[in-house]
Amino acid sequence: MAEKVLVTGGAGYIGSHCVVELLEAGYHPVVIDNFHNAIRGTHGLPESLQRVQKILGKEIEFEEVDLLNKDALSSLFDKHKFSAVLHFAGLKAVGESVEKPLLYYKVNLTGTIHLLEVMSSHGVKKLVFSSSATVYGDPKYLPIDESHPVGGCTNPYGKTKYFIEEMIKDQCKAEGDWCAILLRYFNPIGAHVSGRIGEDPQGIPNNLMPYVSQVAVGRREYLNVFGNDYNTPDGTGVRDYIHIVDLAKGHIAALKRLETSSGCKAYNLGTGVGYSVLQMVKAMEKASGKEVPYKIVARREGDIATCYADPALAAAELGWKAEYDLDRMCEDLWRWQSHNPTGFSTEH
Repeated sequence: MAEKVLVTGGAGYIGSHCVVELLEAGYHPVVIDNFHNAIRGTHGLPESLQRVQKILGKEIEFEEVDLLNKDALSSLFDKHKFSAVLHFAGLKAVGESVEKPLLYYKVNLTGTIHLLEVMSSHGVKKLVFSSSATVYGDPKYLPIDESHPVGGCTNPYGKTKYFIEEMIKDQCKAEGDWCAILLRYFNPIGAHVSGRIGEDPQGIPNNLMPYVSQVAVGRREYLNVFGNDYNTPDGTGVRDYIHIVDLAKGHIAALKRLETSSGCKAYNLGTGVGYSVLQMVKAMEKASGKEVPYKIVARREGDIATCYADPALAAAELGWKAEYDLDRMCEDLWRWQSHNPTGFSTEH
């Protein structure tokens, strides 16, 4: 019998790619989502998961559940015997979190508290949490390793990730047989090689590469580059970008690690290489064969100059490292964007 793994927020960009890798690795994912960030498909399944079924030719078990509804969550755990949980569900727009902090604290923190309580009452004690490099705040040194101080977050979204990490650490201390892994993502980009699933931000993209690819496909006129006066090689912000499939494989490595470890541990998922905004624009132009016009505008509040990972701990302890280079990230992103110019609402 394949191990049943609960995937919260599994219809989203990262969650859906992880569902592919879970199925490929022989797990039985049970996916829940509340459609906040997902497109509603037919037959009760989100469009992203319908496409995962087409890619792999396998059925996916899905239920529409909101983590704020603790009774519904408890009923789900009554019905299934889960060996572990992958927790992706939550609100994730940095700008919106600044405008609506209480909404972010309510959804992300309360939802996670409900999840931890229901896991505890049902004896499910293995958890992989979708965290973020935002927990590090403005880097004190580079590259950032897992010993870097955390908690100096520059926005409420980042603070929710930090607070959730702290809750999980405390729960693991309180109940010694819990085992959790906190995966701190750098900047996931790209798409599945099939071009059938990818990142489909609703409204104006908050992240650089979906915006760049939408300019390349003609959906947006030009890119705003926020600041070209940073202390970086070309003056634009430098970040560590990681292929979404590499990131998803990191979750499989974490699940395997949970089988033999205890306590709570954090790992960076990144490549260890930083690229500037203008380097990313050039890489997308190369992959797409299209010009990406841009305008230099004022810096954004809360943005930092440079941020990239030291991913050595994940290599040493999880046996994981990123394999795809920048060209491959952009090729796969362009395949997704060019086949789906308006996201999941079209398919050619």
